[in-house]
Formats: sequence, structure tokens, C-alpha cells
Amino acid sequence: MTVSKISTEPHAQGEIEVFRLANAAGAYVDVCNIGAGITAVVVPDREGRMADVALGYRAYADYVGDGACFGKTPGRFANRIAGGRFTLDGKEYRLAVNNGPNHLHGGPTGFANRLWQGETTGDGVAFTRTSPDGEEGYPGTLTARIAYTWDDDCCLTVLLEAACDAPTIVNLTNHSYFNLSGDPTHPILDNLLTIAADGYTPVDSTFLTLGRIDSVGGTPFDFRRPKAIGAEIDSDDEQLRNGHGYDHNWVLNTGGDITKPAARLISPATGIVLEVFTTEPGL
Repeated sequence: MTVSKISTEPHAQGEIEVFRLANAAGAYVDVCNIGAGITAVVVPDREGRMADVALGYRAYADYVGDGACFGKTPGRFANRIAGGRFTLDGKEYRLAVNNGPNHLHGGPTGFANRLWQGETTGDGVAFTRTSPDGEEGYPGTLTARIAYTWDDDCCLTVLLEAACDAPTIVNLTNHSYFNLSGDPTHPILDNLLTIAADGYTPVDSTFLTLGRIDSVGGTPFDFRRPKAIGAEIDSDDEQLRNGHGYDHNWVLNTGGDITKPAARLISPATGIVLEVFTTEPGL
């Protein structure tokens, strides 16, 4: 395993730094201090040809302020907070409303659009960032750390940690998009998807969860057996209309056991397989 810094370039916030984690077979992952994000995942297909399966941009500076949040770490709070407000210990906190009527991904200048401090750790790369008390309306000074490791089995491990000096809320995630064909012009609707979930959380027309768990049974959201992503995506279904397709949380059956795959995705075009393991209850 080799870990090296492959790019440094100036930016208004400081220096953009990109690191590469490469294994013995030459497969590699590039990570960047913009939003502590993933900019490339290059792995072999069934013929041994290398393909970059992570979507992103040619210019690193384009990752700052992109609406898609390609590969990055949204925060302090990923996903939406209704009305841009929450109550903690009897006090109401008001946040930026930057997604219709709601707060999204920590606000317009959240973690994803900041330069983090990056360092090599021997077997990987770690990024840290300290968010001051009151930033984007959140209470407490919070320090977040995102660590990446990569191995000879093409297993990418992402460890997300945070600590705060006061009660607060935090919800970190990685926001990568994948196209397992390695060709971003190739539609992913033929990819076979499996999700270990009996339920999902439906959303309203603003993508806000409705506060209940519905069964996937008898709906287009049932991926308990391998199914092409596009098989039912055009169904006459209110939730598909609300989500403009699949933009929902599945409630996992794995119970936080990282030996059980939460999801499995296969590209018929390349034979590349993506498996997701997580300690978290939702995907």
C-alpha cells in the first residue's frame, strides 16, 4: 500500500491538496481536502482494465460550491432539517434555509465547501476540521475527523468521527456518486441493486421524511432481491414522484453489523461490484 500527495494548488481558502491511496494491483482512491471528499475510485473490471467509478470534476476547484456535493462530507448535518430549525435542551436554534423550505447539508457554506486539514496516517489519509460555536447556527465548537484507508482487496474504509464541547446535533456521511461502468455517459439503470431493508422512510414533495417507516413490499422500493435500478423507476408511484426517482432512506436489517452487506450493486457492462457495509441504521 502506498499513500502519497499527488496535487497541491492554491485556492482562495488556502491550498487544495489531493492524496492517492494505491494498492499492490495499481487500483487506487484519490481523496481531497475540499469537503474531505473522494475524487476518484479506480478499480479493475472483469477484463482487468482499470476504470474510475466515482463521479466528479476534472478541475478540483469545481468541487467548491457544487450542488451535487460529489464525493464530499456534508455537515454539520447531512440531509434536511425541517424549516431550518431544531430544539435542543429547550432552546430553539435557527439555521439557513437553503433547500426549498428546509435546511440541507449544514447550510450553503457547510463542511462540504470548506478546506479541511489533511495528513497521511501511514495506511491512509485523515482530514480534520474545527467548526466554531455558532457556525451556520449550530451550537458548540465541534471537531470532525474523516479517515480513509484502502487495501489490496479494494476495500475502502471511511471512518467518520466528531466531538463537541457542548450539546449539539451532528450527522456526517460520505456523498459519493458511482457509475460502475466507468463511463459517466452510460446510464446506470441496468445496474443490479440489492438492499438489505424491509422498510424505507417516505418523503414529502420537499424531500423531507414524513416520520414513518413504510414496508418496501409490493412497491418499487423493494430491492431485497437483485433488481435493475430502472426496472420500476418509471412506475406511477407517489414516492417516486416526490423523490424524482429514488432519493430515499432505506431502513437496514443489518443491525449495524459490518460483516453483513447493506447494499450490493453490479454493473453488467463491466462486472464491477460495489458492496456497502455500515454501522449505521439507514442507507
